[in-house]
Amino acid sequence: MRTADIRARFLDFFAARGHAVVPSAPLPTPDPTLLFVNAGMVPFKPYLTGERTAPWPRATSVQKCVRTLDIDEVGRTTRHGSFFQMNGNFSFGDYFKEEAIAFAWELSTTPLDRGGYGLDPERIWVTVHHSDTEARGIWREVAGLPQRRIVTRGDEDNFWSMGVPGPCGPCSELYYDRGPAFGRDGGPEADEDRYMEFWNLVFMQYERGEGPGKSGYPILGELPRRNIDTGMGLERMATLLQGRDNLYEIDEMRPVLDRAAELAAVRYGADPAADVRLRVVADHVRTALMLLADGTTPGNEGRGYVLRRILRRAVRSMRQLGYHDPALPGLLPVARDCMAPGYPEVAGTFARIADQAYGEEDAFRATLKQGTTVLDTAIGKTKAEGQRVLPGAQVFLLHDTYGFPIDLTLEMAAEQGVDVDREGFTTLMNAQRERARADARARKSGGTADTSALRTVLDAHGPTDWRAWDTLTTEATVLALLSPTGPVLASREGEIVTVVLDRTPFYAESGGQDSDAGRITGTSAEAEVLDVQRPLPGLVIHQVRLTAGELAIGDGVHAAVDPEWRLGARQAHSGTHVLHAALREVLGPTALQSGSYNRPGYLRLDFPWRGALSTTARSEVEEAANRALRHDCAVGVRWMTLPEARQLGALALFDETYGEKVRVVEIGGAWSRELCGGTHVTHASQIGTIALTSEGSIGAGRRRLEAAVGLEGFGYLARERDLVTGIAEQLGAPRTELPERIVGLLDRLKAADRENARLTQQATTARAAALADSPEWIDGVGLVTATTEGGGNEARALATAVRDRLPAGTPGAVGVGTASGALAVALNQAAVRRGLSASVLVKGLLNGRGGGSPELAQGGGLAPGRTDTVLADLHSLIPRH
Repeated sequence: MRTADIRARFLDFFAARGHAVVPSAPLPTPDPTLLFVNAGMVPFKPYLTGERTAPWPRATSVQKCVRTLDIDEVGRTTRHGSFFQMNGNFSFGDYFKEEAIAFAWELSTTPLDRGGYGLDPERIWVTVHHSDTEARGIWREVAGLPQRRIVTRGDEDNFWSMGVPGPCGPCSELYYDRGPAFGRDGGPEADEDRYMEFWNLVFMQYERGEGPGKSGYPILGELPRRNIDTGMGLERMATLLQGRDNLYEIDEMRPVLDRAAELAAVRYGADPAADVRLRVVADHVRTALMLLADGTTPGNEGRGYVLRRILRRAVRSMRQLGYHDPALPGLLPVARDCMAPGYPEVAGTFARIADQAYGEEDAFRATLKQGTTVLDTAIGKTKAEGQRVLPGAQVFLLHDTYGFPIDLTLEMAAEQGVDVDREGFTTLMNAQRERARADARARKSGGTADTSALRTVLDAHGPTDWRAWDTLTTEATVLALLSPTGPVLASREGEIVTVVLDRTPFYAESGGQDSDAGRITGTSAEAEVLDVQRPLPGLVIHQVRLTAGELAIGDGVHAAVDPEWRLGARQAHSGTHVLHAALREVLGPTALQSGSYNRPGYLRLDFPWRGALSTTARSEVEEAANRALRHDCAVGVRWMTLPEARQLGALALFDETYGEKVRVVEIGGAWSRELCGGTHVTHASQIGTIALTSEGSIGAGRRRLEAAVGLEGFGYLARERDLVTGIAEQLGAPRTELPERIVGLLDRLKAADRENARLTQQATTARAAALADSPEWIDGVGLVTATTEGGGNEARALATAVRDRLPAGTPGAVGVGTASGALAVALNQAAVRRGLSASVLVKGLLNGRGGGSPELAQGGGLAPGRTDTVLADLHSLIPRH
């Protein structure tokens, strides 16, 4: 049975039993504690925790997930994959243990021809929490399982919570005995390779308090509404039903593995080390495909860094298999064909996906080439200095700056007989990881607002009555005030506090649009709104500065958005949609927005693209955008279901979470049609103008457009006009002739520079000849010292010129210093054969600073007036025989 059929059969089973079929959420998640959805319950978390009321009593989904904590285990075990799919059924205060267990047993054991998975009931084992006698009894009653195949386990294995105060409860896991060929007899506790877990049933029935880890926290009592959250591993079920040894050999991955083996000319199953690399390739290529399909682009931080690492691991694994040509063009289309039956969008957007993936591989191949050069230089320097250990700082530089993998460094260093300071590298890596953890902790803390206090406000008063789409002003009541140290009853003039209102007209920052500015006024208070955020689903908070009076909980206030600010924000946000549509019109559908930010007068738009846009392309994009403004394209808003929006061709921003109904913003009908929660103009002409101000790279395969909008756009164009007019006046030329005049000036400057360089070279050559004629002889070594104007380049040029004119068969050394504090030392081959080293001499003159090769080295940092004294010291460093 194909994996896509297993998925469809699961959804059909639960749909027939009253469950709403919910589409998979995109892999990127707005949850500040996560980069990607990593479990099937993540999209349902607000319903399971009670933050929001679920729109259905029961639901089912097949959720795409990515986990990278175990990435080093990928390929080494039968159970770890970085991308996986979780089949789930959920109950929100509806059914509980008995129905959940009955559903799992029925679907697992019903024969294939009757809509089930046809697993042998005699080979299914289950685990239950030691305290859950109820679940144990249900398993015996519903499934008729003997006591031997119902295994009791503790908190670590069979009790679930999110690690923080909130819902928790026991769980029950289903295992399938794959037979003695896979391991020892005795159930899951004996061997989890033989007994493969395929389904976990979580019974959320308690509320837990504060406490560490997976146990030791207090149970505060029963939940008022008990929930069910289950997860069946789709890949694991496919492994069982397709009779495969491991998840890398199922139909969604094995073709990629086989293609990788074909390209690398190796046979799967012949070499354990090669098998691990082939499985890594199969897993990572599929993971990269799904991340790219959901809008993630390679980058240097966050989600982009995870994707970049996965792509590079796949490419590196192919190189370790002996395949050094571009690998992804031969692998990614195979992964597309494997996944398209379940996810048609990977085929529909493959041109964009492939462009980004292949660009990243090209960049990594260049990185490997550059890193190899740097590594070879570092190894050569280490050997020249008589050392045999490459410093940890150099290895970390290769890893952190050039993206050069540590295992490749180890391998190449060993080939050249050099060890690596692993301890020093690990210390630097751990320091970097700690910085990353600190950043993650800061992100998880939710900023300065007290999240627990805000949750209390949300529980007590419900969601904020948000009116930003409908009005700029409203009357409201102060529900809570939070200072940086916690909740307060009142705030006074000059203080900055977080204010929670029962209703608000202010737009909270989201979807790339900056938050509104404005004022909140009461009978005795005035406050300037500095920022507006939505830290919890449904709750809007305002950071304000009290400019007069006192604001207290319970006060009635007037909340008013600055109308000029909102107009500018609407222009910029609509302008972003227009620019996005214009970009796709000119460059094609693969130029899909991957990030944006807009505020009054300004917008930026990020998109995947390889190479800079030409001047012509930029002009065409700007013209297409402003043509929509001149045609005064209508701007409309429609509400519909997410499937309807997708059918209509609306573009979605993958960092957003969408409910049952989505808001579709159209500009010029189908020309620009996007899912969006921002504020917009009603006609395109209200944007005024869009003036592109810059276009540049923000990483491999990613570009950024910036533009001025509205009055700021007109102001930018006026400044450009004034600049051109000023240059024309300075040159005394008509504006139409400026390009030719400027090209002529540049040509003359280049000619003057070439002439200056020629004269300088002549002077250097003449002086070098004179200096080389009269060296000072020290025990058979001809020594020349001199000073020159300029910096290190001039010192190096004169030193090498003199050295090249010294007698070839006689040892010669040249030292040249500058008034700016630079120093260069050059030796001929005869001096090197005698045992001298320019690098050693420079370090001796500069107290360890500087360096280079035995023939040429340089350094700097000499104090003013010290050059002659340091050069005089060169005499004492020439060894006597």
